[in-house]
Amino acid sequence: MSDTAKSRQTPVVRRPRVIHNLHAEESVKNNEHTGEVICIENLTKFYGKIRGIEDFTLIVNKGEIFGFLGPNGAGKTTTIRLCLGLISKTSGTITIFGMDSHRDSVHIRKRAGYVPGDFGLIPNIRVKNYLKYLLSLSKYRSDDKMKDLAARFDLDVDRKTSELSRGNKQKVGVVQAFMADQDLVILDEPTTGLDPLMQQEFYTLLREEKENGKTIFMSSHILAEVETVCDRVAIIKEGRLKIVEEIESLQKKTGKVLEVEFRAPVDTAEFRLPGVSEIKADSNRLTLTIHENLDTVIKAVAAHKILNMNLKTYSLEQLFLRYYNKSEKEGE
Repeated sequence: MSDTAKSRQTPVVRRPRVIHNLHAEESVKNNEHTGEVICIENLTKFYGKIRGIEDFTLIVNKGEIFGFLGPNGAGKTTTIRLCLGLISKTSGTITIFGMDSHRDSVHIRKRAGYVPGDFGLIPNIRVKNYLKYLLSLSKYRSDDKMKDLAARFDLDVDRKTSELSRGNKQKVGVVQAFMADQDLVILDEPTTGLDPLMQQEFYTLLREEKENGKTIFMSSHILAEVETVCDRVAIIKEGRLKIVEEIESLQKKTGKVLEVEFRAPVDTAEFRLPGVSEIKADSNRLTLTIHENLDTVIKAVAAHKILNMNLKTYSLEQLFLRYYNKSEKEGE
């Protein structure tokens, strides 16, 4: 080791887990007991005067599927590119496996698969040659998983990349992200272009990877898929983090929705009970959002003659729309 490399072993005071020597990938094993795979602190990125993200702090833990939600332009892709060292940050810190996302980006990418939102292919090359080339850049030498994934997603690897449809190009992106059996997979809108059957197969793959101890960080616009496969979700708006919560906990906090059709109109004041946050009335129909004291609400409903009744969990999509509408009203 050179004198210059030796001099870099001086501990970093602000972030001692960040490793800057030439053996970062091996040395970081001592830091993994914390369970934090991605650690983002006070991250800010401006493109000139245009905000990308601002004062962004987030932790993704080992072995979880983490959903990253937000509308176009919210800052999801910017965050992902910063994590992989593809663009430089304005301020803040990002560590992945205890390594600095920019300085140690090569070491990080050896342990991280990635599907970009604008996934592109080298033109006029056979898919199997393209995948084998990418596989050769990793430490993983077996192509068994590559073949299994290609068969699973019905991808013809003998075709040339220029001949592929949008959906098949996305399949190539999925296969290359998972074929090297890496510890972390970062996905930016991964199901774009996949048909419904392939989407379901993809969700099954995510669950299997999680069972094998992998960590998944996935941005999405498809709220149903996040609700189906993710353990936790973060909602970002205008470059700022708004919510980080477990899916199950979010659903409990937002409560349940009770829809009732009565034989005759009822007085909504009867249902202004503890635990009821919202009441909507339309003729003989009543919709209640309930956070607690469900038994009390049901008893109040049962005091009237009922034609139909439906109780369901508040969906993530309803939460998402409700939260954004609320934020917009507060900002007016």
